[in-house]
Amino acid sequence: MASRIRLEDRECPLSTTVAYVGEWWTLLILHDVFDGYTRFDQFQENLGISSSMLTTRLKALVADGLLERRPYQSNPERHEYLLTDLGRSLRPVLVALAAWGNSRLAVDERSMILVDANSGEEVEPVVVDAKTGRRLDDSNAYVFTAGPAASIAMRGRYPTRRPSHTT
Repeated sequence: MASRIRLEDRECPLSTTVAYVGEWWTLLILHDVFDGYTRFDQFQENLGISSSMLTTRLKALVADGLLERRPYQSNPERHEYLLTDLGRSLRPVLVALAAWGNSRLAVDERSMILVDANSGEEVEPVVVDAKTGRRLDDSNAYVFTAGPAASIAMRGRYPTRRPSHTT
């Protein structure tokens, strides 16, 4: 994975994440896996992807630790692709991307919506702070800062911000 990004971006979490999932087919394959597809022929039929591209993308997803390749048939040998814990952790990212896409459409133009599995009620996905529950979409209220492992270049881009204490 690391060789697919620029040397100077290796410490940036956005750059490293895009290296995993920034390719069109990768996101669509992951979307299919989250929808329950596990087999090569299912992906190929659903996505209309060439077998060579699908093979390449699945190999990369397995190598990056997002999917596990497991045999389900021995003669002829066939494999299925299952999410790893790392792969499952990407679901909120895909949900947020789909929600962003839907937010730009009129309600009657949406081909897919997220609903509560029990009630069937549509939900509005948002990214929130786990401690406070506050939405993180305000770029004035929430900013990036250099972390403990930041290089000099990263510290130059993101000055360290210390928590303010009120007494």
